[in-house]
Amino acid sequence: MDITKGKGGRPPMLPHVMRDLWEYLQETDKTIVLYGMGNGADKILSVLAERGVPVGGIFASDGFARGNLFHGMPVRTWSDVKAELGAENVIVLLSFGTSRPEVLENILRIRAEAELYAPDVPAFGDTLFTRPFYEAHKSDLEAARALLSNEESRRIFDNILSYKLSGDISYLLDAESDEDEIWRDILRPQTIRTAADLGAYNGDTVRQLLERTDGKVDTVWAMEPDARNYKKLEAYAQSETRAHIIPVNAGAWNEEATLFFDKSGNRNASFGQNRSQTLADRPAKMVEVKALPLDQVLGGARVDYIKYDVEGSEREALDGSLSTLTEHAPTLLVSLYHRSEDLFALPLHIKAIAPHYQGFYLRRMRGIPAWDINLYVRKEKI
Repeated sequence: MDITKGKGGRPPMLPHVMRDLWEYLQETDKTIVLYGMGNGADKILSVLAERGVPVGGIFASDGFARGNLFHGMPVRTWSDVKAELGAENVIVLLSFGTSRPEVLENILRIRAEAELYAPDVPAFGDTLFTRPFYEAHKSDLEAARALLSNEESRRIFDNILSYKLSGDISYLLDAESDEDEIWRDILRPQTIRTAADLGAYNGDTVRQLLERTDGKVDTVWAMEPDARNYKKLEAYAQSETRAHIIPVNAGAWNEEATLFFDKSGNRNASFGQNRSQTLADRPAKMVEVKALPLDQVLGGARVDYIKYDVEGSEREALDGSLSTLTEHAPTLLVSLYHRSEDLFALPLHIKAIAPHYQGFYLRRMRGIPAWDINLYVRKEKI
């Protein structure tokens, strides 16, 4: 699907966009089928229904297609869909996320047989990255791109933007980064002695930090609001002998507060979207948790590195660490994929509140859809 005016070669950055994936789906005569179930499929079906786009079926990988129903539709296999409709007559919408090599391989096999897209739906918030959204924020996107410090970062930015508008996974396949390069050339583990992990989950990213720094880290403050995850984090902290891990059972925020939190216990657990809800009308899975600014947690202590992966609350977490950013200028890792506006809003916000930062580097880990997009920010360019 061509989303831009003009033919031949890759379009220039921030071109005029003729249509986005959702508009294309409204125009097609092909039968739309979903590949996968779960939260992603729920969101995609909701958007399609709002736009009056019919869905002709759903299929899953062979081990998950057991004659069950999803949104009233029988869950079939890809072989069933091909036999009934013909691969040339369908558009497949990938509706789950994965980085597993064998699953990615299967997705590419299906893509070789049929037209396939992975719609970009945000993990948090209801705002879609559509053509009108793109046009409304074009100047912000241009400003965020201009902040990026090298050509590789701009290349990844361009591919992510093209993917978000088109759903074409070839842009994601062309925007994969080498984790060794990130640690060696951007994070530079030899410079890290103290760190803060915001959104520490069960301690897995703290472990990775200690492995990458080869035991040179002395202290890590690890914040995690979910009760179940925190128990695992606390147990890990007590068993870790390579560094002093300080677990904090609170979410990272811009002030001390009590917020509603999704208690699902998975990595994507987050603060509720409607943070002003009363106890009487909150969803059953939401519980009250403590939230703290990192500046308060640290009490003036120095950190060399901060990871912000707080499921859509990155802006508030950044604001809550402003004193630390100003006084110590730690290297930052900031997730840019939870909300549609994160790709431009968070880089611009960092530059606004901490103008002394000069090095902005964008990288993305392998996987579909456009998750694990990280902005690495350093006081000086490398």
